[in-house]
Amino acid sequence: MKKSDKNSELQFATKAIHAGYTPDHTGAVMPPVYLTSTYAQVSPGHPMSKYEYSRTANPTRDVLENCLAVLENGNHGLCFASGCAAFNTLLQLFKPGDHVIVSDDVYGGTLRLLANVFLQWGISYTQCDMTNLEAFKKAYTENTVLIWLETPSNPLLKIMDIAALCEINKMQSKPALVAVDNTFATPYLQSPLTLGADIVCHSSTKYIGGHSDVIGGALIVKDKALAEKLYYYQNATGAIPSPMDCFLLIRSLKTLPVRMKAHCENALQIAEFLQNHPKVSKVIYPGLSTHPQHALAKKQMRDFGGMISVVLKGDVAFVNQFLQRLTIFTLAESLGGVESLIEHPAVMTHAAIPQAHRQKIGIEETLVRISVGIEDAKDLIADLKQALA
Repeated sequence: MKKSDKNSELQFATKAIHAGYTPDHTGAVMPPVYLTSTYAQVSPGHPMSKYEYSRTANPTRDVLENCLAVLENGNHGLCFASGCAAFNTLLQLFKPGDHVIVSDDVYGGTLRLLANVFLQWGISYTQCDMTNLEAFKKAYTENTVLIWLETPSNPLLKIMDIAALCEINKMQSKPALVAVDNTFATPYLQSPLTLGADIVCHSSTKYIGGHSDVIGGALIVKDKALAEKLYYYQNATGAIPSPMDCFLLIRSLKTLPVRMKAHCENALQIAEFLQNHPKVSKVIYPGLSTHPQHALAKKQMRDFGGMISVVLKGDVAFVNQFLQRLTIFTLAESLGGVESLIEHPAVMTHAAIPQAHRQKIGIEETLVRISVGIEDAKDLIADLKQALA
């Protein structure tokens, strides 16, 4: 559904709490959870309202979709059972012979869908370093229909220039759709649609959910015709979230601004600590001046996020020892929760990527990825310090 014009006048924190919902006749401050699969009809083919069947539309899901559209400066939001379900639905817009350009440093599940599912259906893809604009230009073919980029990327936290990439795309004889996975940044830190992108994607499991208790995904767009195509496939394939999942995500959106502020503040302190530790070879964090795209991050983002990647000195055995010595950080996949998580990409989140490609793009065997939570930074630093000792 289209966002209300009045929301454009409000600040982000206010929109996160109020956008998408007006209390119903009961005055309920929080949206009800509509745990219904179907809806009564007045007569055959004439439902009592727009709602007919909850795969097609559900009032609780509507609230979440509307709020996300407002926060991303879009007009239409669509929510899914997971981030992979959202990407899968987007790819179903295309046909055999079409071509996708995807960044070289990309979530393993994204690459798995392209390489192991859609490639056999005739949709090809090219990976390239999208921080290199010349390499990006060379990746185009006459059949390129989609540009898919993560920024910050996963797990190397590369920053892609969204506006510059969109401008290059516009200059092509047949411009492709540009989709930005905004999972790491969230709409609180970055606005891809404002910078020229056509589609924003989220694994709402992560910072949108924020409490490690729900799986979800989302696509947000401005264009009505594109939204209608996506909605058709959303309904046809049925990869939708449950009403309770939607309710949990609505709950979480209300605290997104305060959580992201805390994530960013903690992450910078931890990155600065790790940068000076003798057992750390490299710290990758967009908020550090040593990051190769630090200036771009300052321009494109409102803060630098809660994700840090670290290359440790030593071997894989030392990495394993370090990870198992931690007491506050939890060794687990996923990210974006209030609790701090840490993982080993080469054997966990990015194990689906061939080792040769991991090595080529810089995912080293001693790289660890940290999702900094909102605990007290002093305790988190103390935990890292003792585990590295």
